[in-house]
Amino acid sequence: MIFAFFESLSMNRTRTPSRFAMLPLLLALGGGLAGAAQAQSLVDLYTAAKDFDATYQSAKSQAEANLAKGEQSRAGVLPTVGLGAGITQTNQDSSLASLNGKSFNTQTAALTASQPLYRPANWATYEQGKKQVDIAQAQLLAAEQDLIVRVSQAYFDVLASTDSLTYIRSLKSATAEQLASAKRNFEVGTSTIVDTRDAQARFDLVTAQELAAENDLRVKSLALDQLVGKSATAPKPLRAPVALSEVQPGDVNHWVQQSEANNPLIKQSEIALEVAKLETQKAESGHKPTLDLTGSYNVANNSGSATVNSNYTTNVTTVGLSFNLPLYAGNAVQNRVKETLALEDKARADLDAAKRTVAQGTRTAFFGLQSGLSQVKAYEAAETSTQSALDANKLGYQVGVKINIDVLNAQSQLYSTKATLAKARYDVLVGGLKLRQAAGVLSAADLQPINAQITP
Repeated sequence: MIFAFFESLSMNRTRTPSRFAMLPLLLALGGGLAGAAQAQSLVDLYTAAKDFDATYQSAKSQAEANLAKGEQSRAGVLPTVGLGAGITQTNQDSSLASLNGKSFNTQTAALTASQPLYRPANWATYEQGKKQVDIAQAQLLAAEQDLIVRVSQAYFDVLASTDSLTYIRSLKSATAEQLASAKRNFEVGTSTIVDTRDAQARFDLVTAQELAAENDLRVKSLALDQLVGKSATAPKPLRAPVALSEVQPGDVNHWVQQSEANNPLIKQSEIALEVAKLETQKAESGHKPTLDLTGSYNVANNSGSATVNSNYTTNVTTVGLSFNLPLYAGNAVQNRVKETLALEDKARADLDAAKRTVAQGTRTAFFGLQSGLSQVKAYEAAETSTQSALDANKLGYQVGVKINIDVLNAQSQLYSTKATLAKARYDVLVGGLKLRQAAGVLSAADLQPINAQITP
């Protein structure tokens, strides 16, 4: 509804440009009412996204599946127990009168058990299962860190688009005032028509920029809504002044070392190499013998037999060792060992690639964050300078030493600098999270310092 109101004002800009003097007040009023009804903090939206985001939920379910799969590997080193039962009915016909016409049944029950004593392949599989649990934990950690960064990026994208739209509307209001002033000066003969046309052209340009900014904000808001599973989300803005801390520690090598020790991608690659080594052990065990402890207890209840007419019960208990030694398997074992050794080399190369990629990403995040902090300081100085330049141009225009286009350019430069400064501050906050993500130490607790800077 507010957008429709502004559009109606835009349609009448040539007739009543002075109405735009009320835009900042109306925007502040409308934004305050919307913020009071819908505004959420960064932690609130992250909590909502953790329960809704499909990518994170998929990773969480995959981790649970990997945990269960890891537990399955224990079965190969634990005993197996089985219970069986059966009943048979026998009707006998014979040419001998003493055996003819006999009928009897047999009821059996058997309890069997087996305990592996020496099965190298089973123990290697069990160790691989434990590694699968570690991989699942690393994957879930990576998914959680990725969600933190995605929510934070979407949160500050909306704030940046909101700031951009606010500054463009402020520029539009100031341009409208300048247009009205140029028209009045032209009517009284103190300026030429050039000033009026310059102001009108700039006003039309800002109107087009406003439409683009409105659409950008709409798109960014929809992206945030989809991520957190809420409609009409409105991130709370940061309090002024924004406190940006320096990178601590300031040594890039410290962060690279942390990434090598904690980054989930490196952890997964390290575990994958260990799993590959265990797979080689499994393959080599194809030449080794196996030894199992076996036991059984059988009960048979017979109502008779071909030679016995009375009922009888038989109980049989057996305990033994089962030994097996492979002698020849058509070179399958040798070729399997060659395959696993090659896969082991591949896992080692993947680990090296992961370390290099993470180290490069960590350095990029570190220097990007340092550069961002420097840019913020530079833009803060530029904001002060452009404000002074605008004030000087306005004064010069009033006394006749500056023309209207000079004032319009100064206004445009000031609001562009303000929008760029706001975006640079948001990039620094997200950059700090990305650096901790690259180092593998990012957690939900790292959102609290940022959340503390958000307007209550």
